[in-house]
Amino acid sequence: MEISVGGLPNVCPGNFCGTTDLAFAPNGHIFISHGYANARVLEYTGDGNKVREWGEPGTGPGQFHLLHSIQIDEEGVIYVADRENGRIQRFDLEGHYLGEWSHHVRTFSLTLRGGRLYIATQPLDQPNGSPGWLMKLDPKTGHILGYVESTGNHGIEVAESGELLIAPRPGSAPVVQITPSCSLGRLDRFWYLLLQTSKREPELHNSASCSTIRSKWVRITT
Repeated sequence: MEISVGGLPNVCPGNFCGTTDLAFAPNGHIFISHGYANARVLEYTGDGNKVREWGEPGTGPGQFHLLHSIQIDEEGVIYVADRENGRIQRFDLEGHYLGEWSHHVRTFSLTLRGGRLYIATQPLDQPNGSPGWLMKLDPKTGHILGYVESTGNHGIEVAESGELLIAPRPGSAPVVQITPSCSLGRLDRFWYLLLQTSKREPELHNSASCSTIRSKWVRITT
């Protein structure tokens, strides 16, 4: 199935316009974050019929400045990484604003696994690719349950087996600092997914406090 969201501006800076992520709701509907050169969330049925959209540029509730990732939990709560506003906004399945967390600064990516929300983030006032963090959050409260320092964050995923998958921004390789604060629970292995544009191997800095953490990496070539 192919969905054309439409609504793109006539002029796209650097030809860089479009959707950034999608998520599936418990009812089978598809939610799409349209963040590059736009500021909206679109909802479609499982067979591709548009239901609704919401959002506009700005800094208020339900407004966005570069939606970069979207996730939906089993209770139908939608989490949106409002990247350049430095916050994660939460909505119900009808697009009603439920609240936001602004203490996680510039969030690039979200993923839900095992009742926890994992994010890739960095300080808001630093250039993209600056040192930041991979965090594990309580999705009910936004409280930080664990983190590791990491540079070059862009995408994040957690496999069913517990491996943390990291995709760096194009042209870079991730750098992860394993510190005494690396309490990511049962996650004891990090896999680094290097995009095809990356020509460098990842760097890993380990400390004795987290000696059980092991690293592996795989280069994506297709």
